[in-house]
Amino acid sequence: MRDQDRLPSSPGFWRSPLRGPWFTSVLGLVLLVGVTVLFVTGLVSYAAYNPNLSPVNDTTPDKGLLGFYLFAWPTDPVWLYRLTQGVHVTLGITLIPVLLAKLWSVVPRLFALPPARSVAHALERVSLLLLVGGGLFEFTTGVLNIQLDYVFPGSFYPLHFYGAWVFFAAFAAHAALKTPKALRTVRRRLRGEPEEGGTPAPDTLVAPRPDPPTVSRRGALGLVGGGSLLLLLTTVGQSLGGPFRRAALLAPHGTADPNGGPNGFQINKTAAYAGTTTADTHEDAWRLVVTGRTGTVRLSRAELLRLPLHSASLPIACVEGWSTADQWWRGVRLRDLAALVGYDGDPPDVLVESLQRHGAFRRAALRANQVADPRALLALYVNGEELSPDHGHPARVIVPAAPGVLNTKWVARLTFGAL
Repeated sequence: MRDQDRLPSSPGFWRSPLRGPWFTSVLGLVLLVGVTVLFVTGLVSYAAYNPNLSPVNDTTPDKGLLGFYLFAWPTDPVWLYRLTQGVHVTLGITLIPVLLAKLWSVVPRLFALPPARSVAHALERVSLLLLVGGGLFEFTTGVLNIQLDYVFPGSFYPLHFYGAWVFFAAFAAHAALKTPKALRTVRRRLRGEPEEGGTPAPDTLVAPRPDPPTVSRRGALGLVGGGSLLLLLTTVGQSLGGPFRRAALLAPHGTADPNGGPNGFQINKTAAYAGTTTADTHEDAWRLVVTGRTGTVRLSRAELLRLPLHSASLPIACVEGWSTADQWWRGVRLRDLAALVGYDGDPPDVLVESLQRHGAFRRAALRANQVADPRALLALYVNGEELSPDHGHPARVIVPAAPGVLNTKWVARLTFGAL
């Protein structure tokens, strides 16, 4: 028996007195709500890129039926993407201690023998592997993306997108099987009744010969909850902005805003990273090329400044979960630029191209409803000052509620028309 207890497949190998149906059920019910919200906000985030609009926006070109739900992304309210992606990223980080505790609580079942007692049991074990593997994959790639650490092979977008569908399919199947029992277990505990079925069966999570307890199960849940709260408090500030950003110690866009002055707010890509130089952006060299129904117009910055200028107060929100407070932008409306090339009525979609020399999203497409919004600008100023090189000088796009990567910087060309 002692030799057998040395193997993870033996119930006697697992000695913690904390494992049990109630502990696992509480963690599972928390994840049931949390992971569902993560999945929904993740799908919403993908829709915000308008992937059906143009191949340049489609980060997962072979999505097929998985894109059944996609819809045209709105421009109201202006904080929509800031909210949905902020919830997605912050909640994902907050749930990490809960996920790890849940995996720890059920780890004996991963080693249980025989691996398959029946066809139904074999299918359950396969779904469990997909559930555990998918969960670890999604949380790991998500955290790496938040930290701007792209060490995984391939593009983050298709990896995370397809991984989410695999994980959530396994999660939904597991939840359908286990949620009723978890609810009954928690209710019985709240009523002070014994666990369902009396004496635990040999294959349950309860250790047959547990070690002496050093903390109660409620205490262990408190530690898990405390860890989640700590992650929340040290991350959420990057989405809230303002004075809360200083508390976001674990977020790459946390602590204080960089520098100071009108251009002193967060960025992802610098001009140096994008490969834009003063030779490209100098007023004598740079021209905005606008193409549409009636031909092509080339505009210098001075000529743009002679067009009617408008202002809008809009935030920037990025896929990594960080966002800025509302900044005061001033420039030419996109719909006015569309009118210069033959679109006097409702403007069409537009393809925006940047001076950026390398990297993703050097080009981005915007829908007609985004172009038509009077707050959608080709911005020339921010907070009363010319755009800095890192914020997109000489001109950048700013659109209400659009993901940050669609607010193209260092704009060189606008092509209006069907995409």
